[in-house]
Amino acid sequence: MANSNLEELKGLADEALQAELDNSESLYRKMKFEHAIKGLANPMELRDLRRAIARLNTEVRRRIVATMGPEELALRTKIRARRRRKQ
Repeated sequence: MANSNLEELKGLADEALQAELDNSESLYRKMKFEHAIKGLANPMELRDLRRAIARLNTEVRRRIVATMGPEELALRTKIRARRRRKQ
């Protein structure tokens, strides 16, 4: 199931992916509010939706990194190395 979902995300256009992300985030906020007020029948839906949002964000970020130029990628690598050294 997870692999087919990942393939579907890769097949979406950028606009459709962003629209899906916006819809999922608004649905998550509504469900979270509803759960706080009266409770959900299945609270595990919140976790599933949160994970779906994370998958969408990952795909958006993957596409951004794919369009970066060599200079931006080199800078990104330096920043990541600096963060690793801090820890």
